[in-house]
Amino acid sequence: MAKLQKSIDKRNALIKATIELVNNNGFHATPMSKIAKMANVSPATIYLYFENKQDLVNQTYIEVKAEYTDYAFATYKDTMSVEDGFKLIWHRIADFKLKECENAMFLAQCDNTPMIDEPSRLEGIKHLQPLVELWARGKTEGIIKPISDYILYAYSINPLSFLMIIQKRGDFQLDKTHIEEAYQSAWSSIKVCN
Repeated sequence: MAKLQKSIDKRNALIKATIELVNNNGFHATPMSKIAKMANVSPATIYLYFENKQDLVNQTYIEVKAEYTDYAFATYKDTMSVEDGFKLIWHRIADFKLKECENAMFLAQCDNTPMIDEPSRLEGIKHLQPLVELWARGKTEGIIKPISDYILYAYSINPLSFLMIIQKRGDFQLDKTHIEEAYQSAWSSIKVCN
């Protein structure tokens, strides 16, 4: 049992080191040797868990994306109204991005660069299925604009990454009023105007 835990700890240390180094240096400036050093393992140990650097980054992405979406949808019920469901999901995403900043920064980098391969990106998208289904229901009910889910995401969820980054830099401190203003802006950008 102790050996299994030690193995899990090493793999988790590699994931954590990958997130930190990619966030600080970018994908290309993060060699396996640096990841191993930060994780306090030998470089050869990485290959017990991952095929190569691409596999390490892809698996890290999928794990962080799953953690992110598990948090986002933890209290969501598909019986909620479209507006209530979106509000809950949006606030949980905002909470994750502001509290789990390192993981959220890593996801933002992955989503905005070609460092993740297509099968891993598609796996990550699957984790967002409850939100996509909520939007589909909202479109059917005439509540959500009948536009691409990518555009809905770009206007309602992606601005949270910008807010997270400027807060992390110390340029702007989000308070409850700002969060509510951001939510209202997100909701008004995707709802059908009456």
